[in-house]
Amino acid sequence: MKFFSLHNDFVFLNLCESDSVGRPKTEKSIRFCCVYLFSLYICAMRVRHAGRLKRYMDCTLNVQGRLLSLEKPLVMGILNVNDDSFYEGSRVRGMSFVERAKDMLACGAAILDVGACSTRPGSEPVPQEVELARLHEALSLLDKELPGAVVSVDTFRGAVARECVQEHNVAIINDVSAFDWDKDMLDAVTELNVPYVLTHSSACRDLAADDFLPAVLKQLASKMWLLRQNGVKDVIIDPGFGFGKTVEQNYAMLDRLAEFELFDAPLLVGVSRKSMITRVLGITPAEALPGTVALGMAALMGGANILRVHDVKEAVDSVRLFLAMRGSGGISL
Repeated sequence: MKFFSLHNDFVFLNLCESDSVGRPKTEKSIRFCCVYLFSLYICAMRVRHAGRLKRYMDCTLNVQGRLLSLEKPLVMGILNVNDDSFYEGSRVRGMSFVERAKDMLACGAAILDVGACSTRPGSEPVPQEVELARLHEALSLLDKELPGAVVSVDTFRGAVARECVQEHNVAIINDVSAFDWDKDMLDAVTELNVPYVLTHSSACRDLAADDFLPAVLKQLASKMWLLRQNGVKDVIIDPGFGFGKTVEQNYAMLDRLAEFELFDAPLLVGVSRKSMITRVLGITPAEALPGTVALGMAALMGGANILRVHDVKEAVDSVRLFLAMRGSGGISL
């Protein structure tokens, strides 16, 4: 059964058997039916926005009782307190971490994203206690030195999310796994009632070109429905560049980024120094800043609301130029 259409790309959902009067026989059938109904909702959202490309979202995120406006695109700065993130230049500890955070804010970062467990392809997650120890050290420094900063924690573990939000000045949970790697994450985000970054990271390298993007949207739709059912109000969509996708698929997704408008939610894009740049250009992550800037501008033109980057100043400059091009008075942010 076709359940929504995107520019002649069709996504199909196989609903389970029903009884003689059309009632689902199993709990799985009920869940599939609910996903189907949610798909109709997002289809309606797509129709609502048909004929116009949204360049930004006039909405807000509730961060610890404060409203963070998305009227203009924002920049999220990456701070890694681990030993094996793919870009060595992003790894900082101790007072160097604080200085890097201060520099990012001074350059115009709206959000600081702190991670202590690398999720690069092929990496082995560190034990939970190691991740927590690193985060407690880093977040305690931010609590003391930068108490007004909007801080996001990059983790896939529900217990880690709980401790960071409850014990530190953490306002956003950034989970690359879409609560697949730790089922407790959905309960944690529901309890904490903080903005949640929903990322597509399932492997889809073997999908045909025409099936790839509909599959990504379908999975995100089912996850979004679960979050809404659990009362999570602020959800940020991350298409998951570099997670389970080929280089070609990453660029196809970037080229059709406007399709993600159907979720009617803020869109975060993270392509900073990733392999989709280095493999095409034959360079290292350390040499990938120009490519990052180029793809960042492409993401803004496709409707991105948040750029997640290692290099804040260059991303903020891109936002300013984008706003100037759009005629939105973006000379001052």
